[in-house]
Amino acid sequence: METPQRTVVIASLLVLGAEMCFAGVSALVKYLSTDVPSEQLVFFRSVMTFVVLLPWLWRKGPSTFKTKAWRFHLSRGLAGLAAMYLFFYAIATIPLAQATLVLLLSPFLIPIIGRIWLGERVLPQTWIAISIGFIGVFVFLNPAATKLSPVVAIAFIAACLAAFTKTLIRQMSATESSSKIVFYFAAISTVVSAIPLLWLGQPIAAEHWLAIGIMGLLAVAGQLGMTKAFSLAPAARVGVFTYSSVMFAALMGYWFWDEAITWHMLTGAAIITVAGYLAIRTRRKAEVGGKVGS
Repeated sequence: METPQRTVVIASLLVLGAEMCFAGVSALVKYLSTDVPSEQLVFFRSVMTFVVLLPWLWRKGPSTFKTKAWRFHLSRGLAGLAAMYLFFYAIATIPLAQATLVLLLSPFLIPIIGRIWLGERVLPQTWIAISIGFIGVFVFLNPAATKLSPVVAIAFIAACLAAFTKTLIRQMSATESSSKIVFYFAAISTVVSAIPLLWLGQPIAAEHWLAIGIMGLLAVAGQLGMTKAFSLAPAARVGVFTYSSVMFAALMGYWFWDEAITWHMLTGAAIITVAGYLAIRTRRKAEVGGKVGS
């Protein structure tokens, strides 16, 4: 069944809002990483998400915890946590927009994962769109004129893990609510990320607690918005809008750290936008034709 256009628009707006929140989280991580270890930041991001969800847990009661998708939740939690560790490290090491862009390869990786994991058919037009998207990333990074840090490869691994988690969200959304998906991710990531702090934990300066709190609130808003968006519409139709965060990140990087915004960055972003439009149009035709995984 084809997703109604109004629903797609709502989902797209949710993705845009979520990516603005995620860009804010990234900026705060970069700011805090000069004094706070990334392992500690991952824990606080997770625990703040869990704390913000407590009122929802109290209101919903014991039924909140009922689920038959334990394997999906555990897989999503561990993969998402691994992606977070790698991405936070990349943010602290390379320019904010660059780290964000590499991570945002994930929407174009989703059809590939769907093909390998779920056996979904990927149309030739989608492969073309994916190829154009990768060309856009190449132009944005401009490796011919700029020496790329090896940390870019770490950000790419984070992108692969993020694409995997988004595919899992789509699978889980048939039986799990958006809030429940976010809750289990927060619970799993909080428990697991607390373990390294037994030997890596450090005292937090008083002035950093406000930034940590805001980081947690933005993370929750982004998670809820993104999860709801992918439950409303197929990832192939709205996933491309996750690239909006690279412009948010570029503006924040320029404003706070004087990171340059260059012509090849703008050109690369434009190419990626074209690729996203092609991917969305291809997906729409595939839905009308009764095909999936395109």
